[in-house]
Amino acid sequence: MADETVYIPVDTLHQFMIDVFLGCGVPSEDAKICADVLITSDMRGIESHGVQRLKMYYDRIKSGIQQAVTQFEVVRETPATALVDGHHGMGQVIGHHSMELAIQKARAVGVGAVAAKNSTHFGIDGYYAQMAADAGLIGMSFTNARPSIAPTFGVQPMMGTNPIAFAVPTDEDHPFLFDAATSIIQRGKVEIHARTGEPLPEGLVIDQNGQFATDPNQILKGLANDTMALLPIGGAGEDFAGYKGYGLAAMVEILCASLQSGFFMKDLLGFDEHGNKRPFGLGHFFLAINIEAFVELDKFKATTGAILRELRNSRKVPGQERIYVAGEKEFEKEKQTRITGIPILPSLQKELAFMRDELGLTQYHFPF
Repeated sequence: MADETVYIPVDTLHQFMIDVFLGCGVPSEDAKICADVLITSDMRGIESHGVQRLKMYYDRIKSGIQQAVTQFEVVRETPATALVDGHHGMGQVIGHHSMELAIQKARAVGVGAVAAKNSTHFGIDGYYAQMAADAGLIGMSFTNARPSIAPTFGVQPMMGTNPIAFAVPTDEDHPFLFDAATSIIQRGKVEIHARTGEPLPEGLVIDQNGQFATDPNQILKGLANDTMALLPIGGAGEDFAGYKGYGLAAMVEILCASLQSGFFMKDLLGFDEHGNKRPFGLGHFFLAINIEAFVELDKFKATTGAILRELRNSRKVPGQERIYVAGEKEFEKEKQTRITGIPILPSLQKELAFMRDELGLTQYHFPF
């Protein structure tokens, strides 16, 4: 087994993930959607939500708490809205179909809003918001998740990282894409630190005494046994406005649970009252807005582009060469990653080799 990080070409890793999903019983078109969400994350440098998550989906399908074949059901609908039930299928497929439906409604009546229940982890939130932007619309996407964030002045993990994604088209070569958790750090980044053995900086996670925790392995255990919590954007207490991140996390929880009478907070842990594993039952919310219901698309793009350029051209901190706008670093990273390939850490190499061997994917000869 290799002792160092290796790089796998994007196309090779993409096809490998498709084949793993197929091997788990995911239908062909759905497997392509799932793999596309993951490889997009890896290409943009969001390693916490890319191929690192593949073994998690693999295990959940094998254990029966996630369905390989997704039944996407529209259970309530108006011209502008829909409530859908994903029946614990593949979150990426549920998210993709939900945003497609929101886009269709926005084109027809100006706005499309879709709430999804009984879903599963769907990868990077921004993927779905960008679907709308790529279609010439404004897109927003939200999801709740397993409890990990403590409320301000609390120490118990109550809400998930509950991300917010917002994307719009511009007159530049990529959309404006904001995609961020409402916690300072995501669980997936803690997992990356656990893989590399690097401690976290202070100020991101607290224990039951309100003290900062930095050991990633202990943090993962603490999140699982309810003794550690991620801090919301702004940090602990009110001095740095941690209540703003707390409020945003609660907003996402409401959008992703109340609109569909779905699971929320502790019900999303994946266990029943007897401690048995059960489907997670996540909720999502998607919004698409037809820009041309307000202004010509070209004018919107030009105005938005001008906003971004003025931001970049504003005065900089001494020693800093550049100001970025949301999504810019990720789109530049994607160009680089297409050349260099995707980095695979040693612990992740073991997982990929295990899935390859168990599924008999003998056509893959990885350098580990």
